[in-house]
Amino acid sequence: MSRKKIYILSQLFFPANTPRANRAFELAKEFARRSEYDVVVYCIVGKYDYRDVERTYSFKVRDLGPICFSNISPEYQGYDYLLTRIIRKFFGRILHFPEIELSYHVYRVLRKETNIDALISIAVPYPIHWGVAVARQFNRKLKIKTWIADCGDPFMGNPIVQHPFYFRSVEKWFSKRADFITIPIEDARNAYYKEFQGKIKVIPQGFEFKTIDSNYAKNIIPTFIYSGIFYENVRDPRNMLEFLSNLEQPFKFVVYTKTPELLYPYVERLGNKLVIHSYIERAELLRELSKADFLINIENNTVLQSPSKLIDYALSGRPILNIKSNKMLDTESLLLFLAGNYSNKLIIGDIERYNIVNVVDDFIKLFNQ
Repeated sequence: MSRKKIYILSQLFFPANTPRANRAFELAKEFARRSEYDVVVYCIVGKYDYRDVERTYSFKVRDLGPICFSNISPEYQGYDYLLTRIIRKFFGRILHFPEIELSYHVYRVLRKETNIDALISIAVPYPIHWGVAVARQFNRKLKIKTWIADCGDPFMGNPIVQHPFYFRSVEKWFSKRADFITIPIEDARNAYYKEFQGKIKVIPQGFEFKTIDSNYAKNIIPTFIYSGIFYENVRDPRNMLEFLSNLEQPFKFVVYTKTPELLYPYVERLGNKLVIHSYIERAELLRELSKADFLINIENNTVLQSPSKLIDYALSGRPILNIKSNKMLDTESLLLFLAGNYSNKLIIGDIERYNIVNVVDDFIKLFNQ
């Protein structure tokens, strides 16, 4: 029996540490473990050498670039080009710049293809999907048996990021051409247009479930961890930090983030009670999470999005304190957690549905429809 060709398209890929890069990496690894699939990943390669990754996991990595207006890469997520910053400031929102360039690059690499059994395009950013739609419509030689547009966050229906009205037509145009649209949680369904609701399937973020080598022991000083991005007025830690700044009892709050700006006003006030780190590799993060007394989750203020870090939180085995951003802080629960009482902990149900083995099985069911 011939092996099926699986293509995965993502702006970023390992070793980038973002939800979408992790999505692409976990899918590629699990598909490649199965003997019936040949897996090709298209992403921005930059200067990263993927030869060891290809040998280790038995899939191929190909370059979407070179990207003219972005220096984003697996090892760096930012926009440092002066011209890019200038254009982004004035035209970023109306042109979806610089991500819009990805549409051309996706079309360019697919223009060389003929027969693909299954293609999974991963957004954000959404120009990844747009490029596939262009290729599917205008490249008559290209035959994609099943195209799945995987959407981590809504686009026009996103309550956090507002896009100009004319992108409504673009979203409907690509949605019409996709065979399926996958979203991570059922609550996000209504953020997509009703005429495409029949194409929507819920497939959560998936991770390889590895045994964590850790023997938890209660810390002498109560230690808790937050991992992830902060957003002002959306996923905002300031109410909690303000309360902690006036708390005399000892504690240690460890943060892993690439957006530490909201923490800076509290660095001097909290001193060595607040420890800020940049992102670390997932395996190392899991070990650190498992050593904490408890973990902090700050809600997004919307039911349309659910942070993928909750899966790692659950795998760590530590209690989770849920904080509602920009609302009255539940100081009683926080004090109980600091005292070692976790009766109000957040429960993550049915953890096995996030196992990458089951997630890939769900994708395969779509291929076979």
